[in-house]
Amino acid sequence: MSRKINAPLSKSLGDLKEWKKIHSGLEGTTSAGHFRVLTYGEGIIRITISLDTFEDFSYAVVAKPEDVKASITESSDVIQIKTKSVALQISKSPVRFTLLTLDGRIINEDDAAFGTNWNGEQVTAYKKLQEGERFIGLGEKTGPLDRKGHGYTHWNTDNFAYSPGADPLYCSTPFYIGIHNKLAYGVFFDNTHKTFFNFGASNNRFASFSADSGEMDYYYFHAASVADIIKQYTHVTGRMEMPPLWSIGYQQCRYSYYPDKEVLTLARTFREKDIPADTIVFDIHYMEQYKIFTWSNRDFPDPKALLTQLRDLGFQVVVMCDPGIKVEQGYKTYDDGVEQNVFLKYPDGTNYTGQVWPGWCHFPDFTNPTTRQWWQDQFKEYVDLGIQGFWNDMNEIATWGHMLPEHVEFDFEGNKATMRRGRNIYGFQMARSTYEGTKALLKGKRPFNLTRSGFSGIQRYAAVWTGDNVAYDEHMLLGVRLVNSMGLTGIAFAGYDVGGFVGDANSKLFARWISIGTFSPFFRGHSMINSRDSEPWAYGEEVEQISRNYIKFRYRLLPYIYSLFFDAVTTGMPVQRSLAIDYPHDQKIYDGQFHNQYLFGPSILVAPVESNKEFVKVYLPEGEWYSLYYGTKHQGNTELITECPTHRLPVFVKAGALIPMQPTKQNTQEATTTLQLHVYVGANNNSFTYYEDDGSTFQYQRGEYAKRELRYEGETRKLTVGPVEGHYTTGIKKLKVIFHGLHMNQITVNGQHHTLHHEVNQFFAPLEKFDPIYDPEPAPQEDVLAIEVDYTAEAILMKW
Repeated sequence: MSRKINAPLSKSLGDLKEWKKIHSGLEGTTSAGHFRVLTYGEGIIRITISLDTFEDFSYAVVAKPEDVKASITESSDVIQIKTKSVALQISKSPVRFTLLTLDGRIINEDDAAFGTNWNGEQVTAYKKLQEGERFIGLGEKTGPLDRKGHGYTHWNTDNFAYSPGADPLYCSTPFYIGIHNKLAYGVFFDNTHKTFFNFGASNNRFASFSADSGEMDYYYFHAASVADIIKQYTHVTGRMEMPPLWSIGYQQCRYSYYPDKEVLTLARTFREKDIPADTIVFDIHYMEQYKIFTWSNRDFPDPKALLTQLRDLGFQVVVMCDPGIKVEQGYKTYDDGVEQNVFLKYPDGTNYTGQVWPGWCHFPDFTNPTTRQWWQDQFKEYVDLGIQGFWNDMNEIATWGHMLPEHVEFDFEGNKATMRRGRNIYGFQMARSTYEGTKALLKGKRPFNLTRSGFSGIQRYAAVWTGDNVAYDEHMLLGVRLVNSMGLTGIAFAGYDVGGFVGDANSKLFARWISIGTFSPFFRGHSMINSRDSEPWAYGEEVEQISRNYIKFRYRLLPYIYSLFFDAVTTGMPVQRSLAIDYPHDQKIYDGQFHNQYLFGPSILVAPVESNKEFVKVYLPEGEWYSLYYGTKHQGNTELITECPTHRLPVFVKAGALIPMQPTKQNTQEATTTLQLHVYVGANNNSFTYYEDDGSTFQYQRGEYAKRELRYEGETRKLTVGPVEGHYTTGIKKLKVIFHGLHMNQITVNGQHHTLHHEVNQFFAPLEKFDPIYDPEPAPQEDVLAIEVDYTAEAILMKW
């Protein structure tokens, strides 16, 4: 066999032959293929490149092209499409794409030699590295915050007890943000085949993204801030709906709690020990021989009575839902699935069979609308029992052997494809099927839906957790970075197994993990079979008190957290926010000493730290910051050495912050009539939208909500609580405003003079009685000023 000397092993898009304007953009033909450019917003441009026809199909994208005001001009060398925000320049010979600011600065550009390039079926876009460029995002990927110099693969994988550098993991979100020269842009690569991202790994010339097959189909995003780029990306891929309020409380899980008596004992112990909790999760042992949609006759003989008792104790239940349907005649779900012809198939038409917990199983094809309806029907008995929480696991697909045959076929809405295209979206479409199905069955109630596997757009259907983590410090901090990165890719409802799923945590590790998990969107303790007990009281009296303190603080923070979820619903902003969102050009935040730090909402800075450290260096970005515990004020742009005993995670609050809170509850069903608003006095202005609804239905989408704009003005020393918007009738009657850092006690409320009263602010109960080593001297207590006013007033204006 021979080949011609110097014949290229790969080919690029080639030279422009012709082009034409189309609605919302343009199309062109080159010497090698075709391209199309479409506008999806002022700063959103889609580029699709193909050797043949365009596929025009996506599970990830919900937005449509927009007819934005754009000009298209042509010169001898280039075509340019320009909106009010950005310009895309297309060179003709060869065809290359360059994204520019309106004043001509390069945001992102093709490598001049390679551009978009094919190597066999594999298609790659090569982008020139810009000076000082950093890369963030990609979702559930290990490694540092700044991904420069690293490469990653998207191929959803069951990765049990994964190492801190393992790749790939369970979930694929091929969206990243590039940052350089005070500019930021985003790229979403919408291709569900196995994909690869190279951010200058093993080269100093380019960043690239490629797919084993399919189109080069990607979206450019450009805006003034990283936050706005996330808003653009979630405009394209969709945003979550409000979760049920109970789902953002504390959840307790184990693989597994059984029999039913153990479950009831667990629930009663939470109440007896005064530790708030809302949810108990049933892992696979609730089933009969691990078969989905069954109950173990031995261990759960009367699920209806059990669930009634749990509801009486204030607990919701989440049940495990695995996709593997055991091949067993007489098993109702299997027989019905065969009859309805809903399973994945080999090319010869036989059902694919793989081995997992129940034994040899078939797997539903969730890319088939008939299957999605069938899946909904299977949940009817769960919903009739009052279950509103569902957990999609093992959906990468996970099978023993970890070698899925790639010629297994998917329906893909009638346009058949193989596992090569379908694997990365299997968990996504399972989660979609569970959410849409249970939402329909619940008839107006919100389901809680959790998944391990997903793809871009998964935020529309499910919360995501980081899979089978391990009980040691490095994994605890890795979980924080994973959730930060998932937030950058639109997944606002994310979390990790507190305490570690694999292995045995020690007392200090569990206590630290609980404190960090308190400031996580999804807050669940979880451990595996044959490991030590890992409930909040399982590590001794001291850890029990630490856990009680932090979990209670989580429940006090719920008005703030629930409002953050409303922000995620309306703007796509994550609840847990990488510092790169607000401070993308501050090089300190990318330092390995500080890259685990994050903002919980806009105002609470969390500095995760290992369990065995007593002191840690923290970086406070620009501005002023208060210690959460003592009210001590610190200047920003500062590295700070701070104590971090086991019971005190370093947490700071930004000056100007408005933090709505409530008295402690045992669960989210308990009502409260007082809203507490913590105001951290500073020079800067700030605002926060406080949001309420019924916490359980979709009536908020019909205006049944109540939100008030809270506004703080530092220079004019003014606090405004705006009028109520929406039709929901709140149960809040009183507003207690607590001022931190205010040094005058005279205030006017709607023009009337009042005197603020002094209080000692202490968020956490003392631990000296357990171990005097932690606090050999009494801890300093913060003196705050407070006032209580009528919350039902149309508007409230405070001046001091």
